[in-house]
Amino acid sequence: MTAVPAPRQPSQPSDVGGNSPADITPVFALKELVSRLHREQNKIQDLLSSLGFALRSFKNLNQFLELTPLIASRVTDADGGALVLFKPNGQMRLERLHCQDNQCQDVKSAIEKAARQLILDKSTYGGKLVTSANRTAALDYHISHSLGSTVQLFGTAILTKNVERGRLYVFSRDPEYTWTETRQKLVRLVADQTAVAIENDELTVELRKKERLDRELEIGAEIQLQLLPRQCPSIDGIELAALCKTANRVGGDYYDFIPANYDQIRKKIGKLESKRWSLAIGDVMGKGVPAGLIMTMLRGMLRAEVLNAHSPSRILQHLNHVMYADLENSNRFVTLFYSEYDADTRTLSYSNAAHNPPLLWRAATGTIKRLDTLGMLIGLDMDSKYHEAKIKLYPGDTIIYYTDGFTEAASHHGDRFDEERLEQHFKWACRNCNSPQEILDYLFNQVKQFIGGDRSNDDDMTLIVLRVKPGEE
Repeated sequence: MTAVPAPRQPSQPSDVGGNSPADITPVFALKELVSRLHREQNKIQDLLSSLGFALRSFKNLNQFLELTPLIASRVTDADGGALVLFKPNGQMRLERLHCQDNQCQDVKSAIEKAARQLILDKSTYGGKLVTSANRTAALDYHISHSLGSTVQLFGTAILTKNVERGRLYVFSRDPEYTWTETRQKLVRLVADQTAVAIENDELTVELRKKERLDRELEIGAEIQLQLLPRQCPSIDGIELAALCKTANRVGGDYYDFIPANYDQIRKKIGKLESKRWSLAIGDVMGKGVPAGLIMTMLRGMLRAEVLNAHSPSRILQHLNHVMYADLENSNRFVTLFYSEYDADTRTLSYSNAAHNPPLLWRAATGTIKRLDTLGMLIGLDMDSKYHEAKIKLYPGDTIIYYTDGFTEAASHHGDRFDEERLEQHFKWACRNCNSPQEILDYLFNQVKQFIGGDRSNDDDMTLIVLRVKPGEE
């Protein structure tokens, strides 16, 4: 028996592809949903990638902030966004506003009105007094209250180092719009990127300030280096060596060699010749730029005083009078040892303003004597009196002028190099070294070994070595 074919059913309207809705509508709908979600996901990824690229590329913070409300509204399919930044003085500023239809005057007015209300003294929200702790909640409350229920508003914090620097608001006028957890996360992600941009900009500003300060310190160090003697002078009958190592680029240690009549004896060839020389060493309490400025001031005043041909004690007294007015309110004082050497008589006259007494090694006896006189710190008391003394030097006698950077140098264990240890090494150097430069190098090396070869000293260190030439009678 031949089968009779079943009667053919009337054709149904078909969708794209010629398939009937009865057969593939659920599958097609699912595919469309997946496709749409995929497109949405790609759009969000592209927008966030663009924001990330902007974060890496823009050197101008304002350019980046222009994107913040735009990207936040696009990734959440909202109508617009607003960025509010907080100033250090507590005020708030509407930094950027974006809306797709340009109809956001009500949002702008609501934010500006809320900011003005929070500036007023004793402003309230919801019956509560506004404080620094609830200021953000008050801002949200006032904006939402002004916009009313027709605007779906969401706001999140912009945090840098756990400090709220502003708020990012995104809004929609669609009554069916809801702030899902995913949309809130996307807004927070944009806010976090904004916080990174703000912090990066601040770090860049700080870096530029530091670079300018570093350059200024370099200039200060160069000037200070030029003010210190570039080389030791040639003085009849004695040999000299000197070195200043600052803990920072600009230091408070000072030393100088000044011919007693240096204003009259500079010849065309630039060589200084004198039978009488002033040798000075000083230390400004503190380090860095303030100490360096005081040191520079001290140098100029001391050189001016030398011109007057006063005795060492009178020179210190004059310096104290002049500098007292400048130092009394600065909590900084100066120690200074000032001496004058007469090459004809081999006599050293000196006066001390509370500086570390130089050490004199007598070649004939192998003993050490401290060169000291009574005198207070410069700048401590305007009526301070200074005393002076004289001593005759003999062939082979050696003197070291030093600052407390030597004796206060600390080892890994916290022990100090101290004056006793310095004396011991100085005695050894006087017996075994052939020149002041060798003595200087030896003493600096001993301090370096004491504190540790890989560490630097915490204070400036200055050393002058003076030796009467052997055989000079």
